[in-house]
Amino acid sequence: MSFWKIFFGSLLGFLAGLMLVVIFFIIIIGGIVATFSNQEPVSVKEKSILSLDLDYQIPEQSNYEPFTVFSLRDFGATLNPGVHDIVKNIRKAKEDSNIGGIYLQFGYAGGGMATTEQIRNALIDFKKSGKFIVSYAEVYTERTYYLCSVADKVFVNPKGAIEFNGMNVQYTFFKHLLDKIGVEPQIFYDGKFKSATEPFRLDSMSTPNKMMTRAMIEDIHQHIMKNISESRSIPLVQLDSVNDNFLVHNANEAVKYKLADSAFFVDQVQGYMKRKLNIGDEDKISFIKLGKYMKVKDDKSGISLDDDKIAYLIAQGDIVDGKGSDDNIGSSKYVELLRKLREDDKIKAIVLRVNSGGGSALASDVIAREVALTVKKKPVVVSMGDYAASGGYYISAFATKIVAQPNTLTGSIGVFGILPNLQELFEDKLGINFDNVQTGRYSDFGVPTRPLREDEKKIIQNEIDTIYSQFKETVAKGRNIEAAMVDSIAQGRVWTGSQGLELGLVDTLGGIGEAFSLAARLAHLSKYRILEYPELDQEWYQLLAKFSDNKSTQALREQLGIYYPMYNELRELSQMSGIQARMVSVPRFD
Repeated sequence: MSFWKIFFGSLLGFLAGLMLVVIFFIIIIGGIVATFSNQEPVSVKEKSILSLDLDYQIPEQSNYEPFTVFSLRDFGATLNPGVHDIVKNIRKAKEDSNIGGIYLQFGYAGGGMATTEQIRNALIDFKKSGKFIVSYAEVYTERTYYLCSVADKVFVNPKGAIEFNGMNVQYTFFKHLLDKIGVEPQIFYDGKFKSATEPFRLDSMSTPNKMMTRAMIEDIHQHIMKNISESRSIPLVQLDSVNDNFLVHNANEAVKYKLADSAFFVDQVQGYMKRKLNIGDEDKISFIKLGKYMKVKDDKSGISLDDDKIAYLIAQGDIVDGKGSDDNIGSSKYVELLRKLREDDKIKAIVLRVNSGGGSALASDVIAREVALTVKKKPVVVSMGDYAASGGYYISAFATKIVAQPNTLTGSIGVFGILPNLQELFEDKLGINFDNVQTGRYSDFGVPTRPLREDEKKIIQNEIDTIYSQFKETVAKGRNIEAAMVDSIAQGRVWTGSQGLELGLVDTLGGIGEAFSLAARLAHLSKYRILEYPELDQEWYQLLAKFSDNKSTQALREQLGIYYPMYNELRELSQMSGIQARMVSVPRFD
């Protein structure tokens, strides 16, 4: 009797606890749904300041980060505005009479150099309104300082600093690690500058890779220094001297060499902005964050539901076979999207936003063909983001026109394949042996438990050569460039947007706005609406879908810190299948 009392008592306790968990989860979901369902119009007070905090990995398409800051009173999620929404709302604030200025309050800005350039140019355009921009941070990274250098006043914390000592690109090499654990990467590639395979076959950068990388970063560095010189009214020679001799180590030196206007604490910065707004010292500044300002209706758009439409198709991440996911470019998904947009008579043109270092060569070719078919019916303008290289360039080549930022990384016209031989790892390190029976000489072709024979290596290299030739033919046909010229600028070499313009890989320099203007001219449109694709799921559903994957990735980033790129590169290697058209090592400029 006592046993059954204990059993049923424990069972009831377990069920009660489970029910509480379920009820708590339902309350959380209800709070999320209520948060996103509340779409009441947002009003802006007079003399408000648009507050921009870009301290996150800026995506192309706005998304939600679940429970970045969680409390029982707030079941919401953090909105991460995408680059297009950031630019669009800076432009909206320029025309908004209730917005008195913009406050940049971040020391680290996510995104690459082209993203930085896009937002920086939007801020320069905002200043034409006569409104002010103020920047403040405790510590500025070099790339963030480039963005914030357009501000009317740049303030730095008295105990802070501005990083200003030039650009550095560092690659990680895994050859010795692979040797030690008994893994032989069997590598095949075309293009002497195709550096994607170097981390696995060399222990340092090859001479062609160093030459390419130096030319690339010097071009970007000169562009940055010229623009900072103009924004801060510092002679370029003087600015170069400050940079080359590493003269700025703290806030006082930043002020001394005119990189900053004053070494202020945050209350002093707010005091300055109050004076600019002509409000009293005791008055409170009305800040409106970008995420909230995005909900403010743009009354000056003048666009009706009946106007012609331009589709804004965002292609960000690795290019993969099949449907893919929200974080990459699946070939079947984008074939379906392009076909849908091509057959929609209300869509008069397409702006294809490419931010990708490439991926599967097969998937890239499949998408490129769909772009070529679409161009026959309506204009397709590619707007290049931080990267549109290798497979990212492959899918762009057939576009009607290509627009890139000066510091976009593009080109990398080359392909490679890596097949690991794990025989030594299994047999010598782990004591595991394999045996098999097969019906033909090539029945076990490609297994990672033995090295490739010479005849098998020739088969793979022939496929690499064939796909490389097809890649170059696509570029020659799509860009109307002589085959010999394509061969000379291919070889896997990465170019900046500025260099790509000179070589014919790019038609014009600019950002998303320039791409829309060009698409409208090509389609003969005076007024148009922009429809964004892929279409986002309802925010609360999207939030739940991203719950596990994004949080685990974010946790890894935080825990691994500067070592995350090494982990990510090995992870990408383990997930590769088939022949690749990609940049494995994507350089960062901080």
